[in-house]
Amino acid sequence: MAKKCFDNKMYLKLQSNKILERVNKFGDKLYIEFGGKIFDDYHASRVLRGFEIDSKVKVLSKLKDKVEIIIVINAEDIQSYKSRSDIGITYESDTLRLIDEFEKIDLFVGSVVITHYNNQNLADIFIKKLNNLGIKTYLHYKIDNYPFDVENILSENGFGKNEYVETQRPIVVITAPGPGSGKMATCLSQLYHENIRGIKAGYAKYETFPIWNLPLKHPVNLAYEAATADLQDVNMIDFYHLENYGISAVNYNRDIEVFPVLKKIFEKIYGESPYLSPTDMGVNMAGFAICDDEAAKEFSKQEIIRRYLDAKCNLKLGRVSIETVDKISIIMKSLNISVDDRRCVKPALEKAEKSNTLAVAIELPNGKIITGKKSPLFEATSAALINSLKYYAKISDDLPLLSPTIIEPIQNLKENLLNRRTKRLYLDEVLIALSITATTNAMAQRALEQLPRLAGAQLHSTVMLHPDDINTLKKLKIDVTTEINQDTKLLQR
Repeated sequence: MAKKCFDNKMYLKLQSNKILERVNKFGDKLYIEFGGKIFDDYHASRVLRGFEIDSKVKVLSKLKDKVEIIIVINAEDIQSYKSRSDIGITYESDTLRLIDEFEKIDLFVGSVVITHYNNQNLADIFIKKLNNLGIKTYLHYKIDNYPFDVENILSENGFGKNEYVETQRPIVVITAPGPGSGKMATCLSQLYHENIRGIKAGYAKYETFPIWNLPLKHPVNLAYEAATADLQDVNMIDFYHLENYGISAVNYNRDIEVFPVLKKIFEKIYGESPYLSPTDMGVNMAGFAICDDEAAKEFSKQEIIRRYLDAKCNLKLGRVSIETVDKISIIMKSLNISVDDRRCVKPALEKAEKSNTLAVAIELPNGKIITGKKSPLFEATSAALINSLKYYAKISDDLPLLSPTIIEPIQNLKENLLNRRTKRLYLDEVLIALSITATTNAMAQRALEQLPRLAGAQLHSTVMLHPDDINTLKKLKIDVTTEINQDTKLLQR
C-alpha cells in the first residue's frame, strides 16, 4: 500500500501554469472559486497517493505575490452554529482558523464576505469580531429565484444590492469553510460590479474532483461520488463539452445543470460567454499528474470501502440517511468490491473474538498486519500503535516501552482529579508518555523514531473511536475505519 500513484511536483508546476494562463486570458483580474479543502485535503491524499494534503496551498504560495484571498461564510450557517464534522468546529471558528493559517504562510486575506445576510444577530456579532481584528467585511444578500432569474440577478435588486468587495491583486481566490457558503455567487457578483467599473474580470473554478479527463466510471471519480454521497452528487459526462469539442469530459450534475444559467450571466456581463461548457471553467490539472493508473484505481477502491464503513457509523449517529449508505453500496457492487477487501477488517474482528474484548488491527505500509486489544493499561488503538512501533524498531513484544513510573501518575490524574471514565491511556496520552520516556530510554527513543513509517497505514477498530483519537491518527497519516455494533456511549472519554 505504500506505492505512490501521483507526482505532486509535476502537479504543482502544471497547476500554477494553468492558473497564470487563465489570468492572461482575461487580462485585469481573475476570480477563482476554490472547491474542497485547501489546507487538509485528506481525501485527495488517500485516493491519489503522493498528493500532499496542502498541495492547493503550495500552488497559491507559488503565486502569492499575485494572490488575494476572500473567505465566504453564510450568515445562516453562523446563526445555526453549523460545524465541520471532520474537525469538529463551527464555520465561524473555521473562518478565523483559515485566516490564521493563510497569514502564517504569508498569503494575503483581503476580506470576509457574509452571504445571505438578513440582520442575523450572531452574524452581526461575528462581523464586529472581524472588524476588531482589522479584517474587512462585506455583506451580500439572498436573491429571489437565484440562479434562474437572470434578469433579476443582474439588476439593482440582485447583485446590484451586494456590497462591492474591494480587491488589490490580479488573482482573487474565493474559499469558504464548507459547501453552501456562496462562493460562486460571490464570484459572479464581483464580475457584475467589476464590469460596471470597466474592469475586465474573469471567473474560473479550481476543484480537484471529479477529474475531468478520467473516464466517468474510473474508481478515482467513483470515490468522489462516495465522498459526496450525502449531497447526492452524481458524476456525468459533460454533454456541452462533448458537443462543442468532440471530447468526453467528466463533471458533476450541479455544475452541468446550472451551466445554461451561468452562460446567460456571462453573456450579459461580457457580451458573449468565454466558456462553452462547465469543464471549460475548470483549471484542474490533477489528471495529468497521475503516474500509476492501476495503483490509483486500487487506492480509490479502498477509499470507497472506507467511506462505506464511515457512512454506516454516521447512520447510527444520525448524521446521514440510509440513502447515503445505499448509494455507496451500489458503487461498491459496480466495482465488485466488498468490506472483505479491506485487509485490516477481518484481523480486527478475529482479535476481538479471540480476546473477548475490543480490538484494533493495523495494516502497515509494507503489508504487515499488527493487532492490539483493550487492556487495563491501554485502549485498543494505543496498544496496536505501540505494537506497530515495536515491530518497526525490532523490539520484543515482551519488553514494555512505557515504565509504571510514567503510566501510574497519568492514571492517577485521570481517575482522581479529572474523573475520567477510564484509567486506560488513549492514543495522545500514550504518545506524550512515550516522548517523555524517550528522553532517558534509548529503546523508547528508537520506537518513537518509527512514527513517520506509519504514514499510509490502514486501521480498523471494533469500536467507534473518539474524535480526538481519529484526529491524532489523521495527523499520523493513518486511515481509519470502525465497526458500529456497540453503544455509542463508548465514544465518550
